[in-house]
Amino acid sequence: MRSCTFAPMRRALFGLLLPLITLPALAETPRTLTIGLVPNEDSQAMMENSRLVIDGLQKQLGMPVKAFVATDFSGVIEAMRSKKLDVGYLGPFSYVLAHQVAGAEAFTVGVPKKTGQSAYKSVIITRSDSGATSLDALKGKSFAFVDPVSTSGHMFPKAGLLKSGVDPDRYFGRVIFSGSHDASILAVANKKVDAAAVADRILQSAIAKGQVKPDELRIVWSSAPIPESPMAWRKDLDPALKEKVARAFANVKDLPWGDQGVLDGFQATNDAAYDVIRDTAKTLDIDLRSMK
Repeated sequence: MRSCTFAPMRRALFGLLLPLITLPALAETPRTLTIGLVPNEDSQAMMENSRLVIDGLQKQLGMPVKAFVATDFSGVIEAMRSKKLDVGYLGPFSYVLAHQVAGAEAFTVGVPKKTGQSAYKSVIITRSDSGATSLDALKGKSFAFVDPVSTSGHMFPKAGLLKSGVDPDRYFGRVIFSGSHDASILAVANKKVDAAAVADRILQSAIAKGQVKPDELRIVWSSAPIPESPMAWRKDLDPALKEKVARAFANVKDLPWGDQGVLDGFQATNDAAYDVIRDTAKTLDIDLRSMK
């Protein structure tokens, strides 16, 4: 009798508790996918050049996608570490750091239509009318890097210079960090510095946008190929969502993306592709953790 009397009550109580039992599992998947972008160019331009991809991802995922441009790489890494960010677009060096301190995992990389490759180069530029045609002519001159953790704007060119027997801290008369590739390009064009290290694709973009004339600047040094900036998600992101996000990026075609211009699309990548970055850090005797 008692069991019959309380059975409906137990069923009713279970019905009330069921949403509470399942709630923690649902909380593992964010209601909004948040994507952080590290600026290699003007922040507003980067957001505008990423909007179509973000909108496309939102439609394919069937969930809101929120993107923001951080002031620097550390903002994206910290947001990912504190789980306020799901996916980040990071430079190669900042990705390796994010992997160390925030559990970031590279999963896809853009392939620019203009190059058809998932790699780019660092170049050192000077004004064409400076008379400089090689690094030898830059001794004692002023020089701009981009950011201490910028791959093509600092790490790769510095490693390349050191391998050539050039210590930039002693070789150049003055060394500054401009804050962005665009700022470095314009600093050379406007004679604020004599030379600068920038990404070749961002230089090409600046020329295409009319920021500098094609014959205004000269390349006096080029690096070995550098793996493109990856998209990376948090390691603890829901596996089902990871699969959906990867599939959504794979379906992106012929759209502008950040500083990479119009893409052929995104192709799969992984953490091992960035071991060359770790090797470069060793060449420079850099502890990436000290740079966060």
